[in-house]
Amino acid sequence: MKRISATERIHGDRRDWHNLRAMLPFLWEFRGRAALAIGCLVLAKVANVGVPMLLKEIVDAFEHPETQALVLPLTLLLGYGALKLSSSLFNELRDVVFARVRYRAMRRLSTRVLTHLHRLSLRYHLGRQSGAISRDLERGTRSVSTILNYVVFSVLPVVVEFLLIAVVLLGQYALSFTLVTFATVAVYFVFTFAITEWRMDYRRQMNRFDSQGNSQAFDSLMNYETVKYFGNERLELERYDATLDAWEGLAVRSQNSMSVLNFGQGAIISVGVTLIMILAARGVVDGSMSIGDLVLVNALLLQLFIPLGMLGIVYRQIKYALADMDLVFKLLEREPEIEDAPGAPALALRTGEVRFEHVDFHYQPERAILRDVDFTIPAGQTVAVVGHSGAGKSTLSRLLFRFYDPIGGRVLIDGQDIRAVSQDSLRAAIGIVPQDTVLFNESIYYNLAYGRPGASRAEIEQAAEMAHIRDFIESLPDGWETVVGERGLKLSGGEKQRVAIARTILKRPRILVFDEATSSLDSRTEQAIQQTLAEVAENHTTLVIAHRLSTVVEADRILVMEAGRIREQGTHQQLLAAGGQYAAMWELQQREGAQSS
Repeated sequence: MKRISATERIHGDRRDWHNLRAMLPFLWEFRGRAALAIGCLVLAKVANVGVPMLLKEIVDAFEHPETQALVLPLTLLLGYGALKLSSSLFNELRDVVFARVRYRAMRRLSTRVLTHLHRLSLRYHLGRQSGAISRDLERGTRSVSTILNYVVFSVLPVVVEFLLIAVVLLGQYALSFTLVTFATVAVYFVFTFAITEWRMDYRRQMNRFDSQGNSQAFDSLMNYETVKYFGNERLELERYDATLDAWEGLAVRSQNSMSVLNFGQGAIISVGVTLIMILAARGVVDGSMSIGDLVLVNALLLQLFIPLGMLGIVYRQIKYALADMDLVFKLLEREPEIEDAPGAPALALRTGEVRFEHVDFHYQPERAILRDVDFTIPAGQTVAVVGHSGAGKSTLSRLLFRFYDPIGGRVLIDGQDIRAVSQDSLRAAIGIVPQDTVLFNESIYYNLAYGRPGASRAEIEQAAEMAHIRDFIESLPDGWETVVGERGLKLSGGEKQRVAIARTILKRPRILVFDEATSSLDSRTEQAIQQTLAEVAENHTTLVIAHRLSTVVEADRILVMEAGRIREQGTHQQLLAAGGQYAAMWELQQREGAQSS
């Protein structure tokens, strides 16, 4: 088992303090409530320490029969009860006051993480593992509540009580009582911290295997049909179980080491209490202390050491929570690849002309995707891009939406470099019907309204009508409220595509992108949708990315791409007449169509 080095431990401690400081802004909103909760905590502990002191006076009162036993003890007993009640009252007030602080901090962190995830680039999201990140985020946001809960309800109460008990011992008893108490606490903390740091390696590795297993299970279920196609259920289970086997071994070691830690803590506390009681018993024997003093010292130590015994568990849980929190704050520290320029203005949309000016691009340096791509889509015209798979066609739409920035050259809209304008205004001006339509696991109505959330129902129904999907929706048992399933799996490819077309119509963008927009449709539906798309694209600047050449014959200009370069361009008739690559592709597709009909 790999042990944590001293350098790694120091770095981990720095990260812990860094993360705790990073958590403070989430508490600042309710700083007054936090201060009031701490005030209630202090009052509760003052009352708590006052209880054994009154108990001492009660015991001492019974030691002296000459005292008016019917009056004095009754008064002390009433005070005893009042202090017990006060301790409970202030503890509950602390909980009530601090609840809003704790849960608001969780809420703020959760929303900030989701906001940040939406800001991160497409490159990050294409490479992430959804199952692992969801588990990490769940543990990370929960860790904020865990830390606040333990700090306010466990750590601070013990610290305050320890200080109050130290004042009592120093003020009323020999220095030896205080020294033994301090020494016991010091040894306890050193032992606990040392063993817990050693155990943290198990926890970190358990987290890694837990996230890995969750990701494997998530991927397996997301690809349910693929697993079934190839009959690989056993492979998936073996892979998942192998990860859980590694996690199980670490979990057992972690539990065994916890038993060692718990026994050591118990032994230290037992030795400390025994020494204190021996000192107190000697004091009673030689007359320097009363029986009430013996009771007081015993009660104080019990009040201190019982929660101190829990403090070891608390420390471990805080360390675990800090490890979980580190995952979230490292995510928040990840810089987005694509960001607005400082003070970036909104896109000043006029005619909607789009220009790719000598654009070069690659995802990895060793493999160029676009090479010196240069073309213009005049305002209100349609330009189609065709070519074989891997030619770089879909990358054009990603650059236009500014999911990535070009390595060389510029993308301009109405003469404005899209890197110089705000991303929100840029994307508001563009609508897309993607090749692979992914829907939310909500109603069809919700997915349609997603194109423009403020649209009226009449506008949504009209968009569905234009996309030739309204009749289908209204024929369903639940109609517009039909839930489409995760990623829209309850709908066919053609039905999902029509939903995508409808919500793009609803968005009313000035610039349109159709990325294989009819690839999942049958021939009859494709003809109807093509007519609709032609109507929608009228007077819009439109980029059509297509594989079927039959869908682009009416385009104002067609670009033929190969290996990231524009090889040919012109109208359908011009390209056929040229007898080049486009003409060969057209002949091949016509022949394939004739054979399949």
